[in-house]
Amino acid sequence: MLRIFKKATPETLEEIAEEMRVRKTAKFVMLFSMGSQFDHLIVQQLAKLGAFCVVADPSAVTADDVKKAVPAGLILSGGPASVETEPPPFDENIFDLGIPTLGVCLGFQMWAKHIGARVPQSSKREFGVHDLTVVGSDPLFEGVPRKTPVLHSHGDAVLPDSVVTVLGSTENAPVAAGRYKHLWGVQFHPEVTETTEGTRMYDNFLKICGIIDRFPAHNVAEQKIAELKKQIADKKVLIALSGGSDSSVVAYLLKQAADKNERLTKSFIRGVYIRGIDRPDDEAYVQKYFGSPPAGGWIELEIVDATALFLDALRGKVAMREKRLAMQSVYRDVLEEKIKEFGADFIAQGTLYTDLRESGAGHATGARVAEIKVHHNVGISFSVPELRPLEDQVKDSARGIGRDLGVPEDLLVRHPFPGPGLVVRIEGEVTAEKLKTARAVDGIYIEELRAAKLYETIWQAGAVITLSEHTVSKGDDAGLGHVVALWAVWSVNGFTARAAQLPYEFLDRVSRRITNEVREVGAVVYRISDKPPATIEWG
Repeated sequence: MLRIFKKATPETLEEIAEEMRVRKTAKFVMLFSMGSQFDHLIVQQLAKLGAFCVVADPSAVTADDVKKAVPAGLILSGGPASVETEPPPFDENIFDLGIPTLGVCLGFQMWAKHIGARVPQSSKREFGVHDLTVVGSDPLFEGVPRKTPVLHSHGDAVLPDSVVTVLGSTENAPVAAGRYKHLWGVQFHPEVTETTEGTRMYDNFLKICGIIDRFPAHNVAEQKIAELKKQIADKKVLIALSGGSDSSVVAYLLKQAADKNERLTKSFIRGVYIRGIDRPDDEAYVQKYFGSPPAGGWIELEIVDATALFLDALRGKVAMREKRLAMQSVYRDVLEEKIKEFGADFIAQGTLYTDLRESGAGHATGARVAEIKVHHNVGISFSVPELRPLEDQVKDSARGIGRDLGVPEDLLVRHPFPGPGLVVRIEGEVTAEKLKTARAVDGIYIEELRAAKLYETIWQAGAVITLSEHTVSKGDDAGLGHVVALWAVWSVNGFTARAAQLPYEFLDRVSRRITNEVREVGAVVYRISDKPPATIEWG
C-alpha cells in the first residue's frame, strides 16, 4: 500500500526531509485521507502541480505530530462519514495550529463544526455537477470565473451564519465554499475533472501555502520500469491479460523491464487470457497484439476457456456481490493453476487505484472506507507475490504511461470493461442463454458506436440484461423478452462520470437492430444517471 504518515518519529521526519532534498523543495502539503473515493486524485493533482504531498492517517496523527513535521499546508479530503452521526477520528486541535488548511466536502464540514457552525443533514442533498457562484474576492478563487461547474457528492450542509465567510454558493448549498481565518473549505470536489477550474483552485491553495518551488514532473514510466527491473531480474512472471488498456500497459512495462530479446522474453513472461465472460472482440485484440508478429510474439500467450467453470460457480447466485465473489474464485483458481504450470515467481495484474478504492482499500489509514463493489483483482491470495505497477494510477494516467511505452493506441482507447465481465451486466442468475444474449447485444451496440464515430467520444458504454421482461409481438406471435438497458458515460478516470447524451436517432437505430437480431430481447431502454449517485457499471 501507499506509505502513510502516522507519527512524527525521527525516522519518518528524516524520510520526509530526504524526499524534499530529492525534490529540491523546502515545503510540502499534508493530506489527511478521510476515506473519499477521490483522495488519490488530490495527490495526483498536487503531483501534476509539482508539489510534494504526504498522506496522513487522521486516526493516528496528533497536533503535536503535525507541529513536528511542519507542513506548509493541510488538506482534509472528503469521506463517507458524517460530522453529525458518525464523527470521523481526528485531533481537532490540528485546526487551531494556524496552518493554511483546505477542507474538501467532509473536511470542510469538520472544521466548520469545530469553530461552531451548524452542519446538519441537508433536506436537499447534492450529487453530480452544479454551477458554483463565486462570492466576493478570495485568493482561493483567483482567476476562477464567477460561475463555474463543480462536482458535488454530499448529504450534509454547512449553514450560513456569522462565523463562516461565504465564498461561493450553488442552488442547494448556500455555503458551497467558505473561509474562517486560515481555514478554507469547499463542499465540492476540485480534484475531479468535472470541476473544470479545480486545478486552478489547488494551484491557488499552494500559493496560499507559499509553495512556489515546484518539483518538475518525472517520467513515471521510466521509474516503474526501473522498479520492476529490481523486482523481477531473471524471474518468471505470469500476467493476466484481458485485451483492455490496463493489463496491456503492464505487459509493456514488463517487456521493457525484462530487457531481453524476443526469444528470451517469451521464456520469462507468459500471458493468460481467460475466456467465458468476455466481450465479443476481447480475444481478437489479445491475439492481434500479443499472440504473433508483427505486433505480438514477444510474450508466451495462452488462452484458457473457463466458460463451464464460470457458469458452474455462478449457478444459483443472484446478488451482484456474491456473483462477483464467485467469478473471482474461478479467476483465482485458473491463474493459480497456470502459476504452477509455468513455475512463475510473480503474478502481474493491471490493478488500478480505482479498483483498490472501490473495493474498500487504498490509503491504509484508520478512516472508514466504503466498499463500493468487489473488484476481481483485489484481495486475492496467490501462492506467489503480486506485481501491481499501476496500483497508484487511475485510468487516464495509466493510459499516459502506455503512450510513453508505445502501447498501440487501439488498445489504449478501448472502453474500460469490468473484470467480472458480462457477469455484472446480467441481473439475477447468469445462465448460458443470458451470456449469449449479453454478448450479442454488446457486439451490436459497440459496432454501431464505432460506425457512428461515437465510440471514441465517450469513455465507456455497456448493455445490461435486466430482470424485467417485456411483452413482445413479433410477426403474428406473442411472448416475453428481456428488457435491455443501454448506457454510456463521459469520464476521465472512472471516479466520476456523466451520462452521455447520445443522439436519439442513434439510439433508435441500435434498439431496432437489437430487437430485430436478438430473438431473446423484447425491449430496449437507456439509462441517464450520473456517477454519483449511480456507479458506472450496473452492479
